[in-house]
Amino acid sequence: MHPSSPKFRLPPRGIVAGILGLSLVGGLAYVHAPRHDGVGPDDLDAVPADPSALGPEAGQWLTGALVVDYVDPQEGEGGSDEEIEAHAAGLAGVDAAPAGFYAEAEHLYRIEGPRERLAELARSLSRDPLVECVEWETVYRLPEAAVEAAPTAVPAPAKPAPDRFVPDDPMFGLQWHMEQIRAPEAWTKTRGSGVVVAVIDTGVAYKDAAGVRGVPDLAGTKIVDGKTFVSGGAPDGLDDHAHGTHVAGTIAQTTNNGIGVAGVAHEAAIMPLKVLSARGSGSVTAIANAVRYAADHGAHVINMSLGGPFPSKVLAKAVAYAHDKGVTVVCASGNDHRSRVGYPAANEGAVAVGAVDYEGKLTFYSNWGDAQDVTAPGGDTRSDKNGDGYPDGVLQNTIQIGRPAENGYLWFQGTSMASPHAAGVAALVVSEGVTNPDEVERILKETARHPEGRAWDPKYGAGIVDAAAAVEAARSDYDPERLGFFGIGLLAAGGVGARRLRRRWVAAGGAVALGALSAVGVIPELLAGGVGGAASLLGTALGYSALVPLVAVVALLSLRWLRPALAALALGYGAFLAHGAVVLPTLLTAVPGAAPVDRLFLAVHAILAVFVGLRVAAISRRNAAA
Repeated sequence: MHPSSPKFRLPPRGIVAGILGLSLVGGLAYVHAPRHDGVGPDDLDAVPADPSALGPEAGQWLTGALVVDYVDPQEGEGGSDEEIEAHAAGLAGVDAAPAGFYAEAEHLYRIEGPRERLAELARSLSRDPLVECVEWETVYRLPEAAVEAAPTAVPAPAKPAPDRFVPDDPMFGLQWHMEQIRAPEAWTKTRGSGVVVAVIDTGVAYKDAAGVRGVPDLAGTKIVDGKTFVSGGAPDGLDDHAHGTHVAGTIAQTTNNGIGVAGVAHEAAIMPLKVLSARGSGSVTAIANAVRYAADHGAHVINMSLGGPFPSKVLAKAVAYAHDKGVTVVCASGNDHRSRVGYPAANEGAVAVGAVDYEGKLTFYSNWGDAQDVTAPGGDTRSDKNGDGYPDGVLQNTIQIGRPAENGYLWFQGTSMASPHAAGVAALVVSEGVTNPDEVERILKETARHPEGRAWDPKYGAGIVDAAAAVEAARSDYDPERLGFFGIGLLAAGGVGARRLRRRWVAAGGAVALGALSAVGVIPELLAGGVGGAASLLGTALGYSALVPLVAVVALLSLRWLRPALAALALGYGAFLAHGAVVLPTLLTAVPGAAPVDRLFLAVHAILAVFVGLRVAAISRRNAAA
């Protein structure tokens, strides 16, 4: 090398930290990017004017009415509320009315009339700028499921172990399906407190009413906002069929109460939304209304153990609406034993759940296909593979079919039973503070156990949901990523400024430990208070902003010996917030706007916290050198 040539120098640590930071951001953005594999509203074709074009099966799934979804005036397109109302009222030769009590605000109308006139409207309204979509109204039903009678004897109780919580429910030993998803191991960490799960089904028998009695094993389960969306059905989201109560029991049956059986997320609250009649069928308009109602009234998870073979753009929009509001939507794949997942499970934004038996094999009835996400216990009432003398169905307390004033413990089978197992595990994940539905779905898939050791296949999806692994992932999956951001912050700061202080290693070690606790979320989440606290403005402002390090620095900067800890605290907070801005495991319910606004909020506060940390570290170094 020529003597006058400049010597090679490593870039300053700030540049190195910046490069590492950008690399980490890019890697995390790729790893945590949503994998959309379903059918979204924009993927569906325009409605055919002649419903027979939908195929020979269409007749049994259509009501003969049209559903018109008008453009929402809040989106800045279309007309005003008054113009939409006048437009619907002016449709000649037909009867148009809001499609249910919750539909008027959503500008959803149901149109009845002569078939020829409806066919004309299907063509003309599809081109109308005031109309978002128009489609023939579809009926969805319960997947066919076998039912077996209640047990006649009580098995020996399962033995407790240090890493398991075994409830005192006397029939818990018959719930092989709870063992299959490793619920007892998960219950040592969380049981779903603070989470609301909407059960969109035939209703839930949670209290006594005319002709209906609440089942005893739901007496201790919290119930919120029960509503009925089907005309002539039991009021307040009550059940007059049996299916919805059984589903709700799998999610949150009252547990450790000395009677009956257990539920997956038994400290969660159930929101009973009745959309299916006593015969087990209901319109897509009612289901779509219920999905939007759940999203608008605080549900964290929705379970839909219902469906059909035909997609609905109206329902696909409702699922997307709920997903965008931070609700994890879980659906049964269907019981037709077809290589195609039914709807709404196949919609984008829904977690499609197939069914496995006691041995973990796909059941003889379960649908499968490209949209399959995970599987869960659905049971097989024809067999007794575990040799306990009882059918291998899913056991829960529900009303008797056709006799809603009576109840019993019944074995059901079906993807309808698999879906609430996955919804219950999703509720456990949400209770750990992971509220972003994309992240909940990722955790469900990445922690599932595939019977054949594969990452994914069309039959099992990612595998059988594992409650214990999912909860552990929700707790610790993000720690290495957050510590990576914190390490980059320390590199940029050049340590924490404790080099010349007395007992410098103790001071530096304590400072780094404090920063690491902030980075992995221990301090922020304590201040946010988990799911319940994150729903309040105060909790969100404290836990997910730069306010804590800013206040600490302003109050304590005069204490020279504490400055390294203040620098590390601010850098740790910055790491936590930067990770949230990239990955967004927790949606900020108190911050107005959707997920992009949350990311911007977190990014701004991350920059502010890191800036404060770097400044305090620089001050600490200068003082130590003086």
